[in-house]
Amino acid sequence: MSDQLKQRNRELSILNAIAHALNQSVNLDQALETALEKVAALLGLSTSWIWLMHEDTHQPYLAAAQNLPPVLRDNPSKMGGWCYCLDTYEKGDLKGAANVNVVACSRLKGLVEGTDGLQYHASIPLYAQDKKVGVLNVGSAEWRELSEEDLRLLNTVGDLMSIAIERARLYEKSVEIGAVDERFRLARELHDTLGQNLVAILMRLETLDALLDGNTDRKILSETVRDAIALARDNLEDARRAVLNLRAAPLENRTLIEALKTLGQNIGGAASVRVKSIGEHPLSIRIEASLYRMAQEALNNIAQHADAQKVLIELTSTPQYVQLVVEDDGRGFDPENVREDRYGLIGLNERAHLLGGSFAIESAPDRGTRLEIHIPLEREI
Repeated sequence: MSDQLKQRNRELSILNAIAHALNQSVNLDQALETALEKVAALLGLSTSWIWLMHEDTHQPYLAAAQNLPPVLRDNPSKMGGWCYCLDTYEKGDLKGAANVNVVACSRLKGLVEGTDGLQYHASIPLYAQDKKVGVLNVGSAEWRELSEEDLRLLNTVGDLMSIAIERARLYEKSVEIGAVDERFRLARELHDTLGQNLVAILMRLETLDALLDGNTDRKILSETVRDAIALARDNLEDARRAVLNLRAAPLENRTLIEALKTLGQNIGGAASVRVKSIGEHPLSIRIEASLYRMAQEALNNIAQHADAQKVLIELTSTPQYVQLVVEDDGRGFDPENVREDRYGLIGLNERAHLLGGSFAIESAPDRGTRLEIHIPLEREI
């Protein structure tokens, strides 16, 4: 094998390791530090660091660094604010796939001690399409001219980093959206159960208060009190269920099927819940969490309204789609003549459509209910 081919294989191996580090780590800062170490190894350079731009303020901040000279590493103030390379990037002078600038580091200007001999670095612009993401800097005490191959490799690394950074930011936004979605779900549940039951309890107590003023039969008074107590107990159970639904990380350290089985045991009511799995195609965290919440909402509805004896949760996963079916043998209802918010149907429909999927319901009085959520996986990025 020629030396050139060996070098090419080594470069591809390191690029693959960089891509793996950026794609596998949940912690973006840690992933960037690992990638920086491999960038230095790729080109035989001594140091590297990456600036990112705050999305809100568009101010630069040091996101990760590897083997900085002591004068920069030990003096945080030296690594704050704007500098020549960031100013150049902000003006757009670094834009362009072949435009990797080698500049004299303005943060080291006039310094000798603690610089480890570093004077110059190469700056690689990071973009997500036309959006400014940040700047990757690499340097070495004994600076050498970068070959066309070096420039190509650095731009490839920059592209990998830009994609990973933008994906991480989009994931953070999706988590925030999920938290808001959960608040809406809880608000709907509280309105549909706790709020309505509290109104019913209040009406019973007002009736009781009016009856106490007259010569009402004691049996009627007792029945009114018992009704109020029963409603209060139902309300307490609903409150406990709401708290259970909010427990953190239901999927943490568990598969989706395991989490669904636990969910069935906890909030299946008096019904016997069976969970069936067809296929084992891996799913994204977002889809797993959404499917779990949809099953949770469906089981809540069954426990509150269906009076079912048996419930089946069936999860089918293939490379093309995932399907969740929740079926019960309860009292059922006429879907055409019921408010959607009464059985949480709006929330289920919204969740399915947010994933590009569909939601269908089959039910009839005294014939049970079947909910079917179908999510295509080709849409996932």
